[in-house]
Amino acid sequence: MLAPEERWLIAIDIDGTLVHDDGYLSPAVVEQVKRVRDLGHHIVVATGRSAANAIPVIQQLGFEHGPAVASNGAVRMKVDPSHPRGYLQEEVITFDPTEVLGKLIEALPDAHFAVEDADGSYRFHKHFPKYALGDENIETPLEHLMGSPVSRVVVLSPGHDVVDFLDKVESIGLQSVSYAIGYTAWLDIAPKGITKASALEKIRQNLGVHESKLIAIGDGRNDIDMLQWAQAGGGFGFAMGQGPDEVKAAATAVTSSVDDDGVARVLSGFEGILFTESLG
Repeated sequence: MLAPEERWLIAIDIDGTLVHDDGYLSPAVVEQVKRVRDLGHHIVVATGRSAANAIPVIQQLGFEHGPAVASNGAVRMKVDPSHPRGYLQEEVITFDPTEVLGKLIEALPDAHFAVEDADGSYRFHKHFPKYALGDENIETPLEHLMGSPVSRVVVLSPGHDVVDFLDKVESIGLQSVSYAIGYTAWLDIAPKGITKASALEKIRQNLGVHESKLIAIGDGRNDIDMLQWAQAGGGFGFAMGQGPDEVKAAATAVTSSVDDDGVARVLSGFEGILFTESLG
């Protein structure tokens, strides 16, 4: 049994990292996740998905306990098989989306907007892909997305490519929130200062893991803070092979793509990472 000070915390994104675009979770990834957990280390899923959308993947990994991060850090959850939902919400951070949505609607009048409420359900005013929102969602007039606290705002703008969309969003000047842009013209907005990294840091402290014993694995722009967080105290950040260049630039190293089981490759080399760290 490992002493607490010997345990590592390994934070792993879901979409494009653990699972393929079609939701496929490779048995090789599941096997390596189980192997490293059985060694006594902490593996924490950290995703932009809502908690309700994240828990099926967490269950597929075989987790029956432990913390996880959802909604890009706005939600910290605890896996609990005895609960009807399979998890408990430990912390939900919300903000008033009215001002931000007003700016976005003016700049992107044809975009699709949705908000995630504190209970993990969604309200949206225009169609989203089926996989994008949780099972609990309701279509509502645009003005009904404003005026009450939410944990996340989601924006989809099919009429823009990523570069144009990035320029457009940056020109708006969203100062009161944190935001990240995906591969497509997709924007996730969280409360100011809230990222996967901010939630993971609370988990690190709660678990008593030393800041040098951190690994993060991700593929998207919303993973950059997490990759940098893992490296700040001497740990490692791994970008998936298919990720954007700015994600790769923020990482210690680049593993193979999700289609080639990049997570499994990192975890299968975990003992090598430990050996390298011991030499330092």
